[in-house]
Amino acid sequence: MMLRSYDSMEQAVKACFGDDVNIIKRSYVGGGDINDSSRLQLSNGEQAFIKSNTLDNKGFFDAEETGLYAIKKTGTIQTPRLICKGIDRIQGCSFLMMEMITPAGKVRDFWETFGHELAAMHKSDTGAFVTGGKFGFYADNYIGASKQINSPKDTWISFFRESRLEPQFKMASAYFDKDTARLMIRLLDKLDDILVEPENPSLLHGDLWSGNYIVGNDGKAWLIDPATYVGHAEADLAMTELFGRFDQRFYDSYNETNPLQPGYRDRKDLYNLYHMLNHLNLFGRMYYSSVTSIIRRYAG
Repeated sequence: MMLRSYDSMEQAVKACFGDDVNIIKRSYVGGGDINDSSRLQLSNGEQAFIKSNTLDNKGFFDAEETGLYAIKKTGTIQTPRLICKGIDRIQGCSFLMMEMITPAGKVRDFWETFGHELAAMHKSDTGAFVTGGKFGFYADNYIGASKQINSPKDTWISFFRESRLEPQFKMASAYFDKDTARLMIRLLDKLDDILVEPENPSLLHGDLWSGNYIVGNDGKAWLIDPATYVGHAEADLAMTELFGRFDQRFYDSYNETNPLQPGYRDRKDLYNLYHMLNHLNLFGRMYYSSVTSIIRRYAG
């Protein structure tokens, strides 16, 4: 089910909340690197959460809608309820409206529940999310502000090579000297010897760090801001360790429901090379040494 689209925020509010409802106040909420986030206070006492960007970047919200619906379809872990989307030409923006989350206190077994629910999502059937191959997604989307290619492939390793590392490396090629470029090509050629095919394809959040889950109304972890695709569950777990690990109880509980394949720790940083290359492309040279360190480690 796709969201209905409207021609302004005011029109969207009236259509979704009632003809006599107006926006009383719009308060900006911090935290987003790509989109502006706001809280709408409505005349009926309700609130809504709005993400907005330029008119040209409406695709960010189409992709977010598709990703959140895919996660919701698994019936395993919560996401915020989407309300509508649209383009407001008067304000010069595209927007996505969703429910305003009022975080409850974390449930006592917050991390254990999070681990079990993410593992259940990774074990759910992926047949509805990709056609023409086992890995990928039915649409391209975004990883941060970068385009993320999701063309279907029959094997995980070919997908990770051709749709993850190669596009990012090409975008970052101006940063690398000839020796580093040769090492990257060697690494791409060695992927079959380093990575493993998963026991089953998994629907992934795709960008799962601490900033992309919230504590929901029920006190459990809810997923937000996905870069969804079908891949190897290890890639999601690796991302949770990139910018500070989650609580150990999360990993212990995850492994109870969906045990990781042997050798995961040896592969973890290679999965995160994708994200570090993306950070290099988005934010600049501060990520260069981290990228080259991973390339040298795995290229041999």
